[in-house]
Amino acid sequence: MKIVVIGLGNFGMSLAIHLSNTGNEVIVADQNMEKVNLVKDKVAHAVAMDATNENAYQALPLNNADIAIIAIGERNGASIMSTAILKKLTKAKIIARSASALEDTILQAMGVDQIIHPEQEYAERFTKKINLKGSIDNFELDDDYLVSEVSVGKELVGKTIQDSDFRKNFNLNIITIIRKKQHSNLVGRMVEKREVVGLPKPEMVFQNGDVLAVFGKDADIKKYLKNHADGSSN
Repeated sequence: MKIVVIGLGNFGMSLAIHLSNTGNEVIVADQNMEKVNLVKDKVAHAVAMDATNENAYQALPLNNADIAIIAIGERNGASIMSTAILKKLTKAKIIARSASALEDTILQAMGVDQIIHPEQEYAERFTKKINLKGSIDNFELDDDYLVSEVSVGKELVGKTIQDSDFRKNFNLNIITIIRKKQHSNLVGRMVEKREVVGLPKPEMVFQNGDVLAVFGKDADIKKYLKNHADGSSN
């Protein structure tokens, strides 16, 4: 996809690089030339510009952009102004970062497609990780249900999924299993890489070090972690 990212703070910079590394055509803009120089070799196009100046957007190849992300985090109105300009200049899906409840209201009134709160969303996710002691990562679907990565319990190693009767015993569904594999990098050094095994079959055998991506209720995941997981944080 062709994605425009406005604002190269910590969030915008990381987002742009990850999007580029995963095969997207990424165009970035920031008024700080040093930040633009840091990322210019890692994305398709980088421009130093004032995001509140409509004329400056002529330097951006906005034609046929699929997504425009306003990643500006300062509470100075720049995010709102940039959003308004992009709404005028492109038909791309617009995702805007908000720094306050007031900005939320304004952005909603402007009709942006999605509003994001990176710090708040990460804090909520990290809080869940702390509260679910022993979990590796979590994705909350609502107040009760979530997807969580948990270490396989020692008592399960060597058993098949079918023999463990995992769903009945733990009231959790295994979505997939993640395993660490050794790979040779570009300089020939062996490094570990996480690999997803795909949809797990009933005859699949649990191995030591397996990470299970499970879906279920918060309470059931807590119960599993308390009574069955080995507590490793990998």
